[in-house]
Amino acid sequence: MSAFLLSGIPAAFGAPPLIAPEVERDVVVPGGVIFKPTAADEEGAVDRFAEYTLALARRDYAAAYAMLRLSFQAANPRLEWEMNLRKRAAIWADGRIRVLRLSWYPDPAGQPPGLYVAFDFRGDRADGTMDCGYVVVHRAKPGDGFTVVRIDTSEVPSPLMEDGVPKADVLQQLPCYLGKGIATSF
Repeated sequence: MSAFLLSGIPAAFGAPPLIAPEVERDVVVPGGVIFKPTAADEEGAVDRFAEYTLALARRDYAAAYAMLRLSFQAANPRLEWEMNLRKRAAIWADGRIRVLRLSWYPDPAGQPPGLYVAFDFRGDRADGTMDCGYVVVHRAKPGDGFTVVRIDTSEVPSPLMEDGVPKADVLQQLPCYLGKGIATSF
């Protein structure tokens, strides 16, 4: 991982996400295929994820948009993409998120070739609001940089939270993966 991620130095709008050894990790491959991500694979994917989420926390939409894969940009014109983010101004605001699961998808069927990495995350803000969702990054071939190819984020307002956890009726409706992250301890 980059020195910035390892150092634990907080960014201007929160600390960068750390990928701890206890974070759930999955490798999704067709039967008979063997794949094990390398340290360089994880470093590149984590660095892109951290850069992207920190750019959003800083409200540096130009930098965040530049990290999107060109086909994603073509399907999401910049002004529309940015307006949608500005409508949900609280999301990413603290920049305090933790990765709950890291999933690897080498050459998935029906997608452009390459390595895809999904970061399921949870963000807890000082106001008691919780964000959760995922960011997927892609690298076409070893040596290339990762680009962001998919994002989905949900927000749970503080009145719908109870002791740091979404209330039961809300929890059932969330499209987010919370897995081990449902625990309130960091």
